[in-house]
Amino acid sequence: MQKIAVIGAGISGMSVAHLLENKADVTVFEKEDRPGGLIKCDCVKGALYHRTGGHVFNSKNEKVLDWFWRFFDKDKDFTKAVRNAVISMPDGKAVGYPIENHVYQLSHDVIQGFITDIQNMIRSTETEPRNFEEFLKQRFGNTLYGLYFQPYNEKIWNKGLSGVPLSWLEGKLPMPTVAEMLHNNFVHAKEMQMVHSSFYYPKQGGSQFLADTLAKGLEIRYNAGVMHLRRVPDGWLVGEERFDAVVFCGNIKQLPQVVEGVDLAPFLNGIDALQYHGTTSVLCEVETNPYSWIYLPDRAYRAHRIICTGNFSSSNNPEGKSTATVEFTDSISKEDIERNLQLMPFSPKYIAHHFEPFTYPIQDQNTKALVKEVKKVLAPHQLYLCGRFADWEYYNMDAAMAAAMETVLGV
Repeated sequence: MQKIAVIGAGISGMSVAHLLENKADVTVFEKEDRPGGLIKCDCVKGALYHRTGGHVFNSKNEKVLDWFWRFFDKDKDFTKAVRNAVISMPDGKAVGYPIENHVYQLSHDVIQGFITDIQNMIRSTETEPRNFEEFLKQRFGNTLYGLYFQPYNEKIWNKGLSGVPLSWLEGKLPMPTVAEMLHNNFVHAKEMQMVHSSFYYPKQGGSQFLADTLAKGLEIRYNAGVMHLRRVPDGWLVGEERFDAVVFCGNIKQLPQVVEGVDLAPFLNGIDALQYHGTTSVLCEVETNPYSWIYLPDRAYRAHRIICTGNFSSSNNPEGKSTATVEFTDSISKEDIERNLQLMPFSPKYIAHHFEPFTYPIQDQNTKALVKEVKKVLAPHQLYLCGRFADWEYYNMDAAMAAAMETVLGV
């Protein structure tokens, strides 16, 4: 059997390792002391703390679903929840999500503005949008853009939306027609077509339970960061150990410093120019509420959403309290966190925070071609890329598993 090294014990790396385990002798190298990557959780003052985001599982990919449930007992290990998301408006009113289905809950002036926008959209002969701002205005109208889409998304991206390319957001954007928006407002329809309109969540341990379960049966070397991958005539040296092939599930920005023996010089500038954002996730005690996600377009504070992880499973909360993760884009000091929390709805009270520098990979019009060419150069040398920051794609868990299947199985 071939010896294969997998770099990184996040969802992508462990998925690759399991998909290869009956075909090869697989060793996973993980720089930290436990598995999980971006889905790691801690326990802080009796509360389960998602260190980056608030990860749940579901998928519309039947192959991913079939593969995932091989590792878990759905009824014993998980609860199934229906997504209950709202938008907390600056006036304190909670409006249903997505906003384009719940315009009827807004003020008379907003409804009138939306009707005018719909009329203009029907008459419009505008060309294809060139950026995210143009897309949102053309798809939802100026009223909803100014009220929600612009302030909410500018918080996430920390930049004007005209500078956010559509290429990165392909397949990730809501695409309702005018007829669908009108129908949904007339009948007060709930959005049930989103991937996470319902989702599964572990009864105990949050997404760390997923990581710990997937780690079982794998040869994972913890505290084993890989500083050098050296190409030799008969394979690769990871440190001083020889492997026939390597699947790299780390960050593509690390490749020029890590890989020896393959010429990556033509790609150095492109790799160096890749853009990204980090996330500061703040564990808080919050007012008891029925929600799963609360979106925050209010410009008075920097946070863009509250993920009510305490509502995902009762075991996530200390007795008698409700907890949630408040999310800020990029780094923010504890002092600024606490100042922002005082301005926010649901009275969040600080417990802990964690900054993760790489969470959102950002593409431009050249990114996909760049990554494709890097992979094309590496593949003949038996070095493969897979994962959110290896592929520079914004993967949810199920998308990361699908990418692992494509890498290993070609499906």
